[in-house]
Amino acid sequence: MSSCSGNCSSCSSDCGERKAESLLAALNPKSSVKKVIAVVSGKGGVGKSTVTSMLAVAMAREGKRVAVLDADITGPSAPTAFGVHECQGATEDGLYPALTRSGIQVMSINLLLDNPADPVVWRGPVIAGAVKQFWTDVIWEDVDYMFVDMPPGTGDVPLTVFQSLPIDGVVIVTTPQDLVSMIVSKAVKMAEMMHIPVLGFVENYSYLKCPDCGKKIEVFGKSHLDEIAAKFGLPVLARLPIDPSVAQAYDNGLMETVYTNDVDGVIDAVLKI
Repeated sequence: MSSCSGNCSSCSSDCGERKAESLLAALNPKSSVKKVIAVVSGKGGVGKSTVTSMLAVAMAREGKRVAVLDADITGPSAPTAFGVHECQGATEDGLYPALTRSGIQVMSINLLLDNPADPVVWRGPVIAGAVKQFWTDVIWEDVDYMFVDMPPGTGDVPLTVFQSLPIDGVVIVTTPQDLVSMIVSKAVKMAEMMHIPVLGFVENYSYLKCPDCGKKIEVFGKSHLDEIAAKFGLPVLARLPIDPSVAQAYDNGLMETVYTNDVDGVIDAVLKI
């Protein structure tokens, strides 16, 4: 009601059946996106962007049409992972994302900067608005699964993504370090507050496999993720090793050449939603 003061305690109107106004942003009319998966982490440096690219590649190999929306505006890296440098072009209807060798659609702020090395020095609301425009102004063509590479933490951008995009599920990336318990709890609770299902955890840097004897070395100490997962009733979907070849492929824009079944558990969970 236009006369609503916002003070329900002094109002006699029966608004019990009224639904809260949706904050979801309208998808570009020329776009089609069926499922949206957010890849999140409570802190930086856990390899979330690497995991996002691995999931996109693995899903594309399932025969699905895949997209990556790089929501990490101040630390964008999706173009680096796939070796793309510019968008396909633009029309009056919107902007077409970059296209990788295998057909994965990618949108990132680095594709729009004159110099990708230039920092993005924007305030939070402006950054959040840019991410929202990646949904409303970009033309995503026949996407079966979109993976959103989120910035770390629980600030403006994660909140904007959770409120503005129709997120179907969240994958939380973490490491075996002791600090994980508190950080993971924050990520899970934020998703719960936004009523978005958490599909499970991916433990990155879980171990290093000795090239000589094959023994698994727990570089960051014994993992406690199983206990944390049990606390929240969530599965551990994957444990990824420290693999220099993956890092090299990422840095050289060759993630589509990485063949691994390490993320199969995550793909299985995503395909079930």
